[in-house]
Amino acid sequence: MTLFLTILSGVAWTVVYADAIRVGFRDKSYAIPAAALWLNFAWEAIYAVRSVATGISVQGVFNIVWGLADVVIVYTFLRFGRSELPDWVTRRLFIGWTLLLGVTSFAVQLLFVAAFGWEEASRYAAFLQNLLMSGLFIAMFAARGGLRGQSLLIGVAKWIGTLAPTIVFGWYGNSPLILGVGALCSVFDLVYIALLWRATITRGQLRPMMGPGMGAK
Repeated sequence: MTLFLTILSGVAWTVVYADAIRVGFRDKSYAIPAAALWLNFAWEAIYAVRSVATGISVQGVFNIVWGLADVVIVYTFLRFGRSELPDWVTRRLFIGWTLLLGVTSFAVQLLFVAAFGWEEASRYAAFLQNLLMSGLFIAMFAARGGLRGQSLLIGVAKWIGTLAPTIVFGWYGNSPLILGVGALCSVFDLVYIALLWRATITRGQLRPMMGPGMGAK
């Protein structure tokens, strides 16, 4: 069961990243909230390298795949991210903010390793940044006023991809912290899915009412 849930989580998160790349280029935006994106990129870069150094496992294969996918998502952030910010944010400020996010994200991941060791750090950091991502997805939906740069597939796959390891490490692994944080992720994820579903249905109902040339974007 543990292996099945690990593979299920790996496939679900791979779907998240693949669709984030598709949606990012389609909408000329980035599909993972900035802070969560950089924390994920740092986590996956560090643990992908460790997977190569210590021996490839099932999780290690997914870490490498996710790390490569994150490179492309980071590219969409660098290419389109400044357009999501107010006009007073100059290119120089955007670059400075991006560097700060990147350096901070790698520092946080390494501090987790220093505090908890490789195994526990990988889990604690992953679930805490996952909870942050869940909240930031809702904030991103509100800030963008709808579905731009987002998709229902990302929301559902993210929920499944988090729920599976919550069961593995929280329930089977007897960790109240991971079980509790994972449960909170599900609450936020289901709220986000509901928002996306409602927006998708509303947009579908409005399309037949639009005249020629309307709703092209």
